[in-house]
Amino acid sequence: MNTRRSFIKKASAIGLGASVTSCSFNINKAIPLNEDIIGHGDYQYRVQRDWAQLHSTTTPVINCHEMVMDSHKRLYLLTDHPDNNIIILDKSGKLLDSWTLGYRGAHGLTLHDEGGTEYLYITDTSSGSVVKTTLDGDIVMSIDPKAEGFYSDCQSYSPTETAIGPNGDIYIADGYGSQFITQFDAQGRGIRKFGGGSFLQPDKFKQVHGVAIDYRGSGEPTLLCTARIKNAFKRFTLDGKYIEEIYVPGAFVSRPVIHRDMLYSDVCFGMLPHRPLITSEQGFVTIIDTDGRVVSNPGGTAPTYIDGHLQTLYQEQPIFKHCHDVCVDDDENLYVLQWNANSVYPYKLHRV
Repeated sequence: MNTRRSFIKKASAIGLGASVTSCSFNINKAIPLNEDIIGHGDYQYRVQRDWAQLHSTTTPVINCHEMVMDSHKRLYLLTDHPDNNIIILDKSGKLLDSWTLGYRGAHGLTLHDEGGTEYLYITDTSSGSVVKTTLDGDIVMSIDPKAEGFYSDCQSYSPTETAIGPNGDIYIADGYGSQFITQFDAQGRGIRKFGGGSFLQPDKFKQVHGVAIDYRGSGEPTLLCTARIKNAFKRFTLDGKYIEEIYVPGAFVSRPVIHRDMLYSDVCFGMLPHRPLITSEQGFVTIIDTDGRVVSNPGGTAPTYIDGHLQTLYQEQPIFKHCHDVCVDDDENLYVLQWNANSVYPYKLHRV
């Protein structure tokens, strides 16, 4: 059962004038608000840190994990605060509504249109839950790969993301568990699993953090999966056969987000120059074209290719900490969500 709280009730509790401040963290205090433009080439953005008209006393968050936009241009923000799993905003950052399932590990959020009706798919790393809900938060289906016999008793399972195929098949990424992708039909019946954890084998993962259906190109759609610890995305057919890897050196990428012809992803951890085995909270956004070439890194270094090989990427401007997801709206503005960043609300990057 979800718990709903309306914008009107929240606003009246503290007064509208006090409800439009947002959280921030110290790393950004030296950078003037909204004056810095980041990114490269045709993909440059002006940063707005105070976009979300929210207040921590009435709409608290812990980590802002993922965001999607529905057909009415409403933005659904997923957080792991048990009082605010879903926060709904408009593109100006105004709070429209919120509800919760009480999840303390709410992590993955996917929106899917099924014959004109939109649903959300939510993963909870803490309980292992994968649920399909209405936009109002009513659960209509639960999926459990362990109950389908995909896992032995000694194999860990902690789902991080879902993707929905063109025929309604559901793909679950076990990014914090045993690193499998499990596939189900639209009714939640198990079909297969593939992947698993390995540093060396190309068709396996280290932290299969995200998954998405890639409809770009003239061929059949494919499944694009994050291999975060490998600094890569892995491409598979929809029946689990490995195709290729997109290597992004230095970028510990989050889930793949496909918008029009481009692939967007947040970088949760970055490398430190001259310290190749050390990572830190050096987050940024990376944008990749249909040829697998990085074209822009908002907050990061410009992409450089030498003899066809992408050079290691680093954070260049300390605007973000651990970037966890990016949402692209219909005007190609970006919304950047952060994990372990002192409960900061999403930033909006305005395309320039």
